[in-house]
Amino acid sequence: MKPMKRVKIKWSPKFAYAIGLITADGSLSKDGRHISFVSKDLEMITNFQKCLGIISKIGKKSSGSNKNKVYHVVQIGDINFYNFLLSVGLVPNKSKVIKNIKVPEKYFFHFLRGYFDGDGSFYSYFDPRWKSSLMFYTTFSCASVVYIRWLQGEIRQRLMVHGHIAKSAKNSAYQLRYGKAESLVLLRNLYLGARVSLSRKRLKIKKVLQLI
Repeated sequence: MKPMKRVKIKWSPKFAYAIGLITADGSLSKDGRHISFVSKDLEMITNFQKCLGIISKIGKKSSGSNKNKVYHVVQIGDINFYNFLLSVGLVPNKSKVIKNIKVPEKYFFHFLRGYFDGDGSFYSYFDPRWKSSLMFYTTFSCASVVYIRWLQGEIRQRLMVHGHIAKSAKNSAYQLRYGKAESLVLLRNLYLGARVSLSRKRLKIKKVLQLI
């Protein structure tokens, strides 16, 4: 009996975005079958399902010391899709061992936008040293320094922006950070032709860029 294929495996902007989400906030079970995706943001969960063309029950779960079930979770049971994820570079317990993801060139920035919505951030502030000096940064985080260096290299190869990597003071994660000038180049490409994105992040960025 052939395993049921719930997810259609075909690269597209939406599919690449979903792979980015899984790379950031997904996990592969050791049973060789199940993939889970967890997020506090319900929009991210629904985007994930739409991009993969699936309908799954959305559960709730707690995390760490917080006993309140504030996280949304969906689970997919699909051996074929699981094996595909292994083939592109994802593994169980990936956080510290992930190295890179094999994404077709034309879909790289859709993948990157998904990863940004999951494990990226954008923040801004006015530097008090200069009048009306708006500063902002775009960042990507991962516990694997090998992966974060790979990401830096892939972005540099396409956009000629370098960023810099720093160890987070709060946890063991590494951050790839882009300053104002490089962020402008990066964000323009990140949202070029975007069919799906996390609206609260996109709106936050839009509001800041309107101040320039």
